[in-house]
Amino acid sequence: MTIATNFDVLRPAAPPDNSLKGKLLQWGMNHMDGLFRVVRNVWPIPAFGDFALVTRASDVKEVLSLSEVIVNPYNEKLDVIMGGHPFFLGMSDTEEYTRDTTNMRMVVRRQDIEEVLTAATQSEAERLVVASGGCIDVVDMVRSVAFNVLCDYFGTPGPENADLRVWATRLFEFQFADQGNDPALRKEVDVFAPLLRQHIDDLLVEPRSQPVRDDVLGRCLLLQQAGAPGMDDASIRTNLVGFIVGGLPQPPMVAPQAIEQLLRRPEWLAQAQQAARANDDKRLAALVFEAMRFDPLTPGLFRTAAEDYKIAAGTLRAHSVRKGTRVLAATRSAMHDGRQVPKPEAFDPSRRPYEYMHFGYGLHTCFGIHINMALLPLMLKPLLQRQEMKRAIGSDGHLSKMGIFADRLEVTFKPY
Repeated sequence: MTIATNFDVLRPAAPPDNSLKGKLLQWGMNHMDGLFRVVRNVWPIPAFGDFALVTRASDVKEVLSLSEVIVNPYNEKLDVIMGGHPFFLGMSDTEEYTRDTTNMRMVVRRQDIEEVLTAATQSEAERLVVASGGCIDVVDMVRSVAFNVLCDYFGTPGPENADLRVWATRLFEFQFADQGNDPALRKEVDVFAPLLRQHIDDLLVEPRSQPVRDDVLGRCLLLQQAGAPGMDDASIRTNLVGFIVGGLPQPPMVAPQAIEQLLRRPEWLAQAQQAARANDDKRLAALVFEAMRFDPLTPGLFRTAAEDYKIAAGTLRAHSVRKGTRVLAATRSAMHDGRQVPKPEAFDPSRRPYEYMHFGYGLHTCFGIHINMALLPLMLKPLLQRQEMKRAIGSDGHLSKMGIFADRLEVTFKPY
């Protein structure tokens, strides 16, 4: 097996770091919410050298809204993934950013959620639940639903002799989680990124010899034929690669975490199952996103100060960051800040949308926020409809992770 044909979606876990620093870091990860609570109240913007942590909700929103002052640091690694072609995730609020996001909203249409994606998602999840025979790994189920449904919608089927899930997940890890610049990961990225770009280039050629399909790729080609600016082949490829890498690895990370949180709260699990069986999708979504608040996709979003700036100016907690300072806007902490989130320790599915920051904030709020909000609960709905759903016996019945990724969570249920 070569790197190119690797079918292991997640990299093997690194050996435990038994140094004092490693143990302290692991303790902090295991007690993150309690640690954030102390920091919010005692030292809201702790700083160490060229790093600052922002923990209060109002300050997190301030940092993430300053797209020209405290900028996202994605471009260096985006250049590796995209072969040097700019992608709007790494842009500031420019004409090019507006052009590219407008083009993509013309091909990734809001109405597609109701007209295409809702039914496709529930159907695929139902198929997998039925095929499992009463015992299923939630992580693998959600990953399969996300890639099968959304790759069909994008018009980007996987390669014949490799696994698109592996490529996308490695590149996601490289872009968003590789803070230490792991050389082993980079070695894989240097193989997978060109392969993914070439794969999309090959897919762009096929529709030109046959009727264009009504999928995202096909719509991009129609815009190109109409002479829309910013829709050359390289731009189409870059946007599709961005959607695959930035979007598809997320559901199998966070949806199983929501199930784990519901399993820890039997009374709320029962309510989620009741909503699923009653086809009350609004109530189900409220329960799922509240469960996600207790184990969200990420602890926070990294930014870099492009100039000197004072965060929370005019307050006792005000802190000046120098140009070049790395700033972690702790969205997880913000969602537990009692100053803006009432009774943050309580499980409350009646919360208002502005109390959540699951999909970021500001200019670079997740492009697929509306798709995620609609589909994440539906990926879980057929499973939650089953009777006697509970943890599998043993360790597989408790959520395990490899780094930032959910690895396994097995549940059993009564088959129909």
